[in-house]
Amino acid sequence: MTKSITSTSRRRFLGGVGAAAGVAAATSSVPTRFAIGQQAKIKVGILLPYTGTFAALGHNITDAMKLAINQAGGKLGGREIEYIAVDSEADPAKATANTNKLVVGSKVDVITGPVHSGVAAAMVKITREEETLTVISNAGAGAATGEMCAPNIFHTSFTNWQPAFPCGSVVLKDGHKRVVMMYWKYAAGFEFAGGFRDSFVPGGGTVMKEIQVDFPNVEFQAHLTEIAALKPDAVYVFFAGGGAAKFVKDYHAAGIKIPLYGSGFLTDGVLQAQGEAAVGIKTTLHYANDLDNPANKKFRADFKAATNRDADVYAVQGYDTGTFLVQAYAAVNGDTGAKKQIIAAMEKATIDSPRGKFTFSKAHNPIQNIYLRQVKAPGQEVFLGVAHEALADPAKGCKMA
Repeated sequence: MTKSITSTSRRRFLGGVGAAAGVAAATSSVPTRFAIGQQAKIKVGILLPYTGTFAALGHNITDAMKLAINQAGGKLGGREIEYIAVDSEADPAKATANTNKLVVGSKVDVITGPVHSGVAAAMVKITREEETLTVISNAGAGAATGEMCAPNIFHTSFTNWQPAFPCGSVVLKDGHKRVVMMYWKYAAGFEFAGGFRDSFVPGGGTVMKEIQVDFPNVEFQAHLTEIAALKPDAVYVFFAGGGAAKFVKDYHAAGIKIPLYGSGFLTDGVLQAQGEAAVGIKTTLHYANDLDNPANKKFRADFKAATNRDADVYAVQGYDTGTFLVQAYAAVNGDTGAKKQIIAAMEKATIDSPRGKFTFSKAHNPIQNIYLRQVKAPGQEVFLGVAHEALADPAKGCKMA
């Protein structure tokens, strides 16, 4: 693998560009920075998976983000857009090199994505240092807006803690006190488990065992045998994408009758593939397909017309990212150099989302409703109610400069 560009070399590279620009400005009569900038396209970097387990997620986020921008005229602050996409492969080992392709190589004005929390952690290390505007359109990595928070970093999606936290209370209200937890053994899995634990245990619940599965392993049979032997009241899991589809089908095929709960990612985007196996599952998430609001009805129809696919939470997050960028750059008339003003506009933004209107916390996380949903029939998941209203992540460790 090619060595990633170090922090020092990045600074030298960028400094050299700045010095050359300074000489040019001093020795010739050129327009102001903003006038030059207005002639150039705004570079929007996209770091999302287009292959592997999470490929469908990456495509939905990308297509919905472009849909929102196209509906607003196809420009940002009056300027044309150049989209530069890199396949993250949901691989943290490649995240530094892939981020550098966008931030240093292509010199994007803003970077969006990724899906995998491990990729997000590596991405944010670079964008935080380089002060590249960063809009996380899926990965719920808590550290990105926790101990690694910075003025230029925003979540338009969620933090892993957010959809998990209310589920502990839901399980308790359903009368289940003894639970087995199972999740992928990587950053997101740990944070989802922590969020569930934070409400379930203080509420009087007992976690009998936590089963960690190496990512992206989808061989579940031995673990399912163990769950059946433990006989918990309920099972709480975190899986997503193709892994979630396989887990639910394997759980059903094993004949386990223990109630199954999870974050909404257990069913979102894969509900049709799960078929009858998913019936009865309850999940908590910041979106439900059948939310009764005008923005959601319009979005679902528009996304279907544009892609011939049904919208899901990933598409919603992409759409909201596009809306967020439109608002931010409109506030500065497309001046990418006005970073402080762009950030100020982002901090004050209210997004009229298909998930319901939301604003941003001081740590730059969405303050949003978390919904309770249940699969009632094959391919049919229904909204049961609000599991937690206007929930903000605690953003532990965030010390915003």
